[in-house]
Amino acid sequence: MKAFMDKDFLLETETAKHLFHDYAENMPLVDYHCHIPPQEIYENRRFDDLVQVWLGGENPDGSFFGDHYKWRVMRSNGVSEEYITGHKPGLERLKKFAGALEMAIGNPMYHWCNLELRKFFGYEGYLTPETAEEIWNMTGEKLRNDPKLTVRGLIEQSNVAFIGTTDDPIDSLEWHAKIAADPTITFKVCPSFRPDKAINITKAGFVEYMGKLAASVGKSELTSAQDVCDALVERLEFFHKMGCRASDHGLDYIPFRTCTMDEANAAFRKAMAGETLTLEEAEGYQTTILLCLGKAYHRMGIVMQLHYSCLRNVNERMFAKMGPDTGFDMIAQNTCGGSIAQLLSALDMTGECPKTILYSLNPADNEQLGTMLGCFQSDEIPGKIQHGSAWWFNDTKTGMEEQMKSLANLGLLGNFVGMLTDSRSFLSYARHDYFRRILCNLIGHWVENGEYPNDEASLKKIVEGICYNNAARYFDL
Repeated sequence: MKAFMDKDFLLETETAKHLFHDYAENMPLVDYHCHIPPQEIYENRRFDDLVQVWLGGENPDGSFFGDHYKWRVMRSNGVSEEYITGHKPGLERLKKFAGALEMAIGNPMYHWCNLELRKFFGYEGYLTPETAEEIWNMTGEKLRNDPKLTVRGLIEQSNVAFIGTTDDPIDSLEWHAKIAADPTITFKVCPSFRPDKAINITKAGFVEYMGKLAASVGKSELTSAQDVCDALVERLEFFHKMGCRASDHGLDYIPFRTCTMDEANAAFRKAMAGETLTLEEAEGYQTTILLCLGKAYHRMGIVMQLHYSCLRNVNERMFAKMGPDTGFDMIAQNTCGGSIAQLLSALDMTGECPKTILYSLNPADNEQLGTMLGCFQSDEIPGKIQHGSAWWFNDTKTGMEEQMKSLANLGLLGNFVGMLTDSRSFLSYARHDYFRRILCNLIGHWVENGEYPNDEASLKKIVEGICYNNAARYFDL
């Protein structure tokens, strides 16, 4: 029997161990998509205790912060919400989480949490209700006093070279400016452009957001879809000057319905008047904005990321109580592969298709995405169109293996830009370690099974590429 989570955790062959320890383990990290706040990086925040890092809770304004992956684990164990996002004492909350985690056999959360305890705190045991108080005391003391466990310390000891945060077009990016001007910050932190609120014309808050977008470009109002395009591109230019390497679109599905600018303008004015749009009107407006932005991304060398197929906030009672991003989302089944292909084709027709990473929350789309990639590659860069790392509910051991197998079967795994945390936690860099072990184990099996030669130079190039080099090239680092 193997020891629990030893140095060869998840590495089942000698080749896998060699690939991980000699090539993957010490490569720098490119965390090109995450949700950590740049303000906390600049201020070098220090956390008071482990629960503050792991579970978070309620902000003074009534919104919530923390890791909704962990909240879902606790809810699945019948834990009362007052221990999950509420104001119960921290140790009591940790014990409730420990009780839920003990039941999470086979869940990546079990591995992530214990990897984090090992990596950042040197704890060789594992979290249970019985060890929770010991862990609470030990981690709390270190978080409050160890210079390596401030926000910047966590990033530096994780060997992070680049962080791409997620930022609204109207954001002033003041914290990014302060980070860029601080010579003591040795890693690169850049904003990513997230224009969803300007695209989701049928969702609540659209009219109010248009006022904020107008103000961000010095206008009293926006009166047309063309105005929206112009405002977004102006803000994108600002983001680009601030080092932006990527955009990110988190849409329910990716539409494609061509219309004239006059038709898009009419749909915009109708929405601003509070009238209900038809599906055709809404999708025409959305397609107009996506095409406008896609061309701007290409001109500025900014990567376009498309995340889709999530059904959000399905528990209406809890959404009304807690708001979005609190753990009440699920996988959707959207048949929009054809629309994505039409969007890429329309951009390609004029030579303006940007580097693009595609993520579906539905793993049933893996093969469809894998075949779509090959339709739009070019000589601009190897792997111009990417099948994104297993996302959200799919970043399990099984999900990562299936995404990489699909990419290997239908494209070129060796050009994959690799893992990202998509996280709100500064301890989540341990997920890169998890991914790299799974990657090396997968490749190791292929080599030892005679499916790929034991060619040291080629294997080194592939593993180091997926871990760091491909992303560094792709994002122009």
